[in-house]
Amino acid sequence: MQQEHFDVVIVGAGLSGIGSACHLQTHCPGRSYVILEGRGASGGTWDLFRYPGIRSDSDMYTLGYSFKPWTDPKAIADGPSILKYVRETATEHGVDPHIRYDHMVKRASWSSEDARWTVEAESGGETRVFTCGFLHMCSGYYSYEAGYTPEFPGIDRFEGRVVHPQKWTDDIDYAGKRVVIIGSGATAVTLLPEMARTAEHVTMLQRSPTYMVSSPDVSRFANTLRRFLPSKLAYGLTRFRNVLLGLFFFQLARRRPKLVKRALLRQVARLVGREYTDEHFTPSYNPWDQRICLVPNGDLFEAINEQRASVVTDHIETFTEDAIVLKSGQQVPADLIVTATGLELVLAGNLEFVIDGEPTDLSEAVNYKGMMFSGVPNMASSFGYTNASWTLKCDLTCGYVCRLLNHMEQQGFVQCTPRQNDPDLEMEEWLDFTSGYIQRARDKFPKQGAHTPWRAHQNYFLDVTALKLGGLDDGVMEFR
Repeated sequence: MQQEHFDVVIVGAGLSGIGSACHLQTHCPGRSYVILEGRGASGGTWDLFRYPGIRSDSDMYTLGYSFKPWTDPKAIADGPSILKYVRETATEHGVDPHIRYDHMVKRASWSSEDARWTVEAESGGETRVFTCGFLHMCSGYYSYEAGYTPEFPGIDRFEGRVVHPQKWTDDIDYAGKRVVIIGSGATAVTLLPEMARTAEHVTMLQRSPTYMVSSPDVSRFANTLRRFLPSKLAYGLTRFRNVLLGLFFFQLARRRPKLVKRALLRQVARLVGREYTDEHFTPSYNPWDQRICLVPNGDLFEAINEQRASVVTDHIETFTEDAIVLKSGQQVPADLIVTATGLELVLAGNLEFVIDGEPTDLSEAVNYKGMMFSGVPNMASSFGYTNASWTLKCDLTCGYVCRLLNHMEQQGFVQCTPRQNDPDLEMEEWLDFTSGYIQRARDKFPKQGAHTPWRAHQNYFLDVTALKLGGLDDGVMEFR
């Protein structure tokens, strides 16, 4: 079987994969690489999701790449604008010719004797084989096949259409119809105001409330800086400021949860009233035990106040031909039901990994610096923050991979492997979040240790110190 060899194989041509390629070309210009993309287009999430109102749930000054300024006036951007930005980046850096579309990676096997990975991808009914010295997984954190939908009793009786946002198609018509969105996360919060523009009425049906915060979709600070400073400098200053503010807010929420909870609920109460807030926007958990939903310009609350939309907090009992029956006995009429019930999380593309002939389960490994796995040679995985923009951590991961590759070349090393040999290392869950989609997938993910470098810091500045400035030969990374 014919094989192609590259120094680096990148899996995934989304936000992370394009970023990885750009870092390689800048910091490791002599390295050959290929990007294997399972779908027929680049962009990842921003090409896959087509539901109404699709947008970022964090500001583009931190979701954007560190090396390419976001220059659009809107800080909270719509999906098509983000997709354009990702593809522009690929074109500007000459990444496009390195992408192999419709190459679904299924298996990766490491050989210590050869110091290389053998990567198998399905394409056009055939298996294509690639070998590489380093494997960089940039395949995201969820399954592209389907989202998560619970088993709803009696849903087969419903005569209208039921759709998961991940499977949205252009033929779905909701104008003048009664829409029920099941869920209260970022997707539901995005869908509701957009669909309420033309639907007869939109109901967000939730089992329990989520914390919401309203913020302008335009950054006055960033736009002012751009008027007086070069775009790259203005972008960098805005990025630093937003990272600092985000981290401060997260730390404050963890240390003074009651204070932050009061502030968040007070803002919502000013927008929709205290009674509505108490019933539908007061979660039972503390802020940042789950992600806080961003509501640009308060559009969700505006739709509620104008009675184009409403929130119902209850549990589903069953379905009728044209309604959802709740535990309380209330019926919510519907022509269209959108199940914004979450994602199916996967680790490293759900690939089959084999190391020196032995099948390897990454969930049994220990996380190393939030990007590598104990006992797994020459492989990194881009996985963003849970409490900040995804790209912040991915940028640092890509930079670290380049440093690692250059160090190995300079020292004549062909293999690097994080080794966890401390029998006293206390283990913890990798993702400290109570969100349903995290809890459903907890057994799929590796553990993290109680201290560095086995701890996945949800802290950008600690990671800058560890990944950008810290030494590579730390007594844990084994070089050969």
